[in-house]
Amino acid sequence: MTSGAVLGWTLLSIVAPGAAHLRAGWRKTGLTLLSIYFAGILALLALALFQGVDLAGSIAASSSLLIAVTVGAAILGMAWFALVVHSFIVLKPSKLPQNGQILAGTVAGLMAVLVIAPFGLTAQSLWVGNDTLNDIFTGPGSSSGQEAAPVRREDPWAGRTRVNILVLGGDADDHRSGVRTDSMHLASIDVKTGNTVLFSLPRNLEFVPFKPGTPMAEQFPDGFQLPGASRATDDLLNSVWEYSDAHPEIFGGRKHMGPQVLKETIGHILGVDIDWYVLANMWGFARLIDAIGGVTLTVETDVVFGRYNEGLVKAGTRKLKGADAMWYARSRTNSDDYTRMRRQRCVIGALLGQADPATVLSRFTAVAKATKQLIRTDIPRAWLEHLVPLALKVKGAKVRSVQFVPPLIKTYSPDWEKIRTIAAKALKESATPRPVAAMGSPSPTPSASPSKSTGKPSPTATPTRTNPATDLTEGCGGI
Repeated sequence: MTSGAVLGWTLLSIVAPGAAHLRAGWRKTGLTLLSIYFAGILALLALALFQGVDLAGSIAASSSLLIAVTVGAAILGMAWFALVVHSFIVLKPSKLPQNGQILAGTVAGLMAVLVIAPFGLTAQSLWVGNDTLNDIFTGPGSSSGQEAAPVRREDPWAGRTRVNILVLGGDADDHRSGVRTDSMHLASIDVKTGNTVLFSLPRNLEFVPFKPGTPMAEQFPDGFQLPGASRATDDLLNSVWEYSDAHPEIFGGRKHMGPQVLKETIGHILGVDIDWYVLANMWGFARLIDAIGGVTLTVETDVVFGRYNEGLVKAGTRKLKGADAMWYARSRTNSDDYTRMRRQRCVIGALLGQADPATVLSRFTAVAKATKQLIRTDIPRAWLEHLVPLALKVKGAKVRSVQFVPPLIKTYSPDWEKIRTIAAKALKESATPRPVAAMGSPSPTPSASPSKSTGKPSPTATPTRTNPATDLTEGCGGI
């Protein structure tokens, strides 16, 4: 047998284990290896066909199961490595000329290393993924200290038609205390279709009402107003989390009540029950964007940023790095809150559209590291089994946006009943099987309205269309 033949049969054994053994006369071993191989392929195909997404969710939900799969991948890699080596040996390369032995042995060794590499990378990615999930989904408890209800596999949604997740952007970092939620969106997801309505609330809502019967409602029966507030931002919606965390005496000494209070408050404003929250550190988003290689955005006009206006995100369509994408989303220079809300929505839309599975998998370790720095949530890990398939439904479903911005509402004197009515209508339309035409969102144009906190004019806007519901990326340019 020539060197080429030895290497050819060794290579064939990688994709058809046992082929080299059959060629070498090891008939029983070769047939056994081929039988095990094809049985394994059929089992994997059956799992992918009938359990695919559910199985992925089950693995993600269980730390022990994920560790078992990780160990299994490592063992399988070593077994395949041993298979390649043994396949080479049974072909008796020792009968080759010396030069042929050296060549064949070197190439076969490279084959064995290349075979084990994907299994090693898979095991590493699974291990990193499990560590990331453990850090983010910290346990079954909720932020209120109450034990989470057990998940019933046969009916995880307990008859509910929608799941409501509060998606927050916070500005906490090492240089400041507390969390101000400057970006607040409620994602209401239809559990059957994945159709989603994304409600966006401005950070500067005043006289925020709290859910009746709660400690904050007793403390502020006429809405969130702090006597002698020194700054316009002391008692706005984006300060609810920070204030609740800073005053445990209101809650009988219980600490870290900010998430629970904000969930109750925004749920009360919109007339829905909020299941969980996800808080994203806004600058953690920058690291996540860098981890996936940037996002392509259309910047309509130059965006200036920085304390001294020293920074600039130039107009045009191109791939932005994380820092530039975040400055595009967050800059207040020559802008108002409602323009910033639209730009934040555009960045979210770009991430949803461009963070495809292939990109995430190819950069998994970097994405996982960025995600640990980015996300804080009260979603129990056990729920991932059901949320993973729901998230995939959302990926291919209709995502509509409702922005509660002027002139739809007046932030200094909100019509709470009107907000609830609009929210209820949007949810009803989202559940309607027939397509609903998306309308444009208000395009901000400054005009004067008095502010409660400062007495100075606050920006409002002139509408371009009347229905507040829009496609998530409408008005974002070509992303």
